[in-house]
Amino acid sequence: MGVGQTALLGFIAGVTILLGMPLGRLNKPAPTLRLALNGAAIGVLLFLVWDVLSGAWEPIDAALVDVHAHAGGMGPVFGYGALFFGGLTLGLMSLVYYERFLGRAKAPRRMGPGTVAVGDLSTRLPYAGLSPARRLALLIAVGIGLHNFAEGLAIGSAAASGEIALATLLVTGFALHNATEGFGIVAPLAADREAGEPRPSWRTLLGLAAIGGGPTFLGTLVGHEFTSDAMSVVFLTLAAGSILYVVMQLLGVAARVGRKEVLCWAILAGMAAGFLTDMIVTAGGV
Repeated sequence: MGVGQTALLGFIAGVTILLGMPLGRLNKPAPTLRLALNGAAIGVLLFLVWDVLSGAWEPIDAALVDVHAHAGGMGPVFGYGALFFGGLTLGLMSLVYYERFLGRAKAPRRMGPGTVAVGDLSTRLPYAGLSPARRLALLIAVGIGLHNFAEGLAIGSAAASGEIALATLLVTGFALHNATEGFGIVAPLAADREAGEPRPSWRTLLGLAAIGGGPTFLGTLVGHEFTSDAMSVVFLTLAAGSILYVVMQLLGVAARVGRKEVLCWAILAGMAAGFLTDMIVTAGGV
């Protein structure tokens, strides 16, 4: 399959993330609906954590099988293992320390007797001027984008090797995945309505969609020309770490609302949506 046709597959797989974005324009949803949206987003993201970690672990598992069968040494195990835990640590802890640094940069500084000024540095930091809900939506989009880049690698690799049926099946499954991921990105924005923030513009929603879904297209182009297990492990674990951080943030928000039964049912629904769409990909033997 040529580059043009492969690029079209990547575009189709990534563009469906737009289907969930209009939910970000809901005008002051009821508290129960807002909690349900938050819980469903948590469920989708929990599925993605499982999905990306299981995918990142496959090269390590295969290397261990080779060691057991005396067909390989421990070098690949240690190499992939270092990439796995290094990417996971970087994806999670970089966000933890950045948020911590952001909080310190925004703290008031005493300039003299009776005067207090807020540090100018905080206004120049990436996404520092966004509301907490919009920062969370951006972090979700970045984590999903890293995950989707790795998915794009799989599509591009299958297309380049002439496995047209497999590539088409992957596109179908990943397109369904991305539709649920778009909903996960905008779910935190419902909190902004409660805080009196204006609805996000369509330009903002399109930007978030591009961050989350665009890497599917880019990954497809890269995967058509070059791919490797090491690259996949790095992007998948970076995604897992960042998504895990977002899940913890969303759980913290949900815990302050109460109504655990609504939250748990919504989380289950989100996870079910993730696993059901994954069945299409699994049906192809991937």
